[in-house]
Amino acid sequence: MSDFIAATERGLLERHGLSDFESLWDVQLDAVDEPNTGRGGWSSVFRLELEGAGFYLKRQSNYLTRTLHRPFGEPSFSREFRNILRYSTLGIPALQAVYYGERNIKGERRAILLTRALDSWTDLDTLLQQWSTLSAHQRLAILQACGQLARTLHAAGQVHGCFYPKHIFLRARSGAYVAQLIDLEKTRPALFGWRDRVKDIEPLLRRSPQWNEAEVRELLATYLQASVGSAQVDTWWQRLGKRSRHKETR
Repeated sequence: MSDFIAATERGLLERHGLSDFESLWDVQLDAVDEPNTGRGGWSSVFRLELEGAGFYLKRQSNYLTRTLHRPFGEPSFSREFRNILRYSTLGIPALQAVYYGERNIKGERRAILLTRALDSWTDLDTLLQQWSTLSAHQRLAILQACGQLARTLHAAGQVHGCFYPKHIFLRARSGAYVAQLIDLEKTRPALFGWRDRVKDIEPLLRRSPQWNEAEVRELLATYLQASVGSAQVDTWWQRLGKRSRHKETR
């Protein structure tokens, strides 16, 4: 795979001498958290700022994901990068890739993924912590944005696999909210109809205890493009509740 550089950011990276794998690997930055270890290697995330623009630089070594299609493994960033491109092609709102590259150096498999930081966006986890202080209009707009994001995702034939509040980012716009996704490594095609979709949405509701039944029904109404009191929303409320109870008893 040849290196990828987004055309919109190439000039910026070149001005700072960061348009190739080696320079991005060697640049000294502070990690935003402790590196992930395991899978025989490590993976770490760094914050990069260039001319007022924020980025996240992710570097990993021998941090591999093994699948049936790639039994010998591939860098986990490789899978996430492919999914970022897939989301863009399918019109699913998600984070933007700026650079991707891989190197095999004396048996060490290195990978770099650089993405734009979502500095003007707020993750749903943070908004949930503020839920009681938000206006009724704000709460409804957030629920509708999440429902629309799930609808767009599933209409494109994809399931996210980690559809959690911390992976959904929102921004207020013209009295409403828009939403997008991060952390696409576990994305896959939806193969099992409504069961896959229920499995994708249920963790979001389980991790959003601030939402009452009426609010969840508002989200589902947007997702299904149906009225809040419709039989469709009733059916999905029951399906999601059944899966939640099953997860709780495991």
